[in-house]
Amino acid sequence: MRKLVLTLTLVTIGVVPCFSRPAHAQTVDSTSRLAARTPRAEDVASQEAIVAALYDVISGPAGQRRNWDRMRSLFVPGARLIPAIYRPDSVASLRMLDVEQYISRAGPGLESSGFFEKEIARRTERYGGMTHVFSTYESRRASADPVPFARGINSIQLFFDGRRWWVVTVFWEGERPVNPIPASYLKSPAAGK
Repeated sequence: MRKLVLTLTLVTIGVVPCFSRPAHAQTVDSTSRLAARTPRAEDVASQEAIVAALYDVISGPAGQRRNWDRMRSLFVPGARLIPAIYRPDSVASLRMLDVEQYISRAGPGLESSGFFEKEIARRTERYGGMTHVFSTYESRRASADPVPFARGINSIQLFFDGRRWWVVTVFWEGERPVNPIPASYLKSPAAGK
C-alpha cells in the first residue's frame, strides 16, 4: 500500500514524466535556447576552428575587454570548465564552473593583467559526433613574452550536431615541477597516423 501511495504521489507531482522524456527532446530543448547567441560561422565550422576560437576569445592585452558573447556561443548549454587545483597545504581538487561562473571569476583577471594562451600541440580522437582533444598550451602575459609563465593540458570535449561544433567540457591541469608535461605531449602526432 505504501508503495502504491508513493508511486501515485510521484506521478501526481510530475516526477515520473520528467524521467520518461526522450533524450532527443531534452537535447533539442537545450540547444534551441542558444538562438540569441548566434556564433560566428567560422568559429564553429570545424574542430580546429572551435578550438582556435576558444583560445582566441580568452586572449588579449591588458585593458582589452574580451568578447564574452562570442565565448558563450561556443559552448553547449550546461557546459563545464573544470580546472584541477593543487595547493601545497591541501588535497588536490576540482573546481566545477559553468560558462557564466568562468566569465565572472576569470574574466576580470584576464582583462586587467593581459593574457595570451596558445596551443602548442594536439592529440585528437573522434567517434561519430563526439571528439576529444588533448590540447597542450602555453600562457603569456603579453604575446611577445619570450617565455611562458604557465603551461598545461586542456582536455576538451566537443560535439558535432550535424550543423556546427560545440564545446561540452574543458578540463585542464597546469604543469607543476612535480608533474612536468611529457615530451610526447609537446608535439602533435604526424598527420595520417
